[in-house]
Amino acid sequence: MGVDRFGQVLHLPDLQFSQLCQQQFSINKGIYNTIDSWFYHNGVINILDRRQMILQFMSIHTQDETSAKFGPGGLSKKLEDFWDKIIAKIPMH
Repeated sequence: MGVDRFGQVLHLPDLQFSQLCQQQFSINKGIYNTIDSWFYHNGVINILDRRQMILQFMSIHTQDETSAKFGPGGLSKKLEDFWDKIIAKIPMH
């Protein structure tokens, strides 16, 4: 996805953005809502930042497969692992 297209995607209305995620990553609306809610409750309040994180997270978890697969408790664990990697990259002052 090019930079221009990526920027446009972040600004889609909520329904279209969630449908794009469902089509692009083969996830259902419940998984999408869980991921969105998880980032929100972990401090990513800005919708554009949150959508960017959702796309990054989903891209990582679909690199080797056509769809993301999360077993029981797997989604939370993968979100926590992703979060730890993102936080580790933020310089501490």
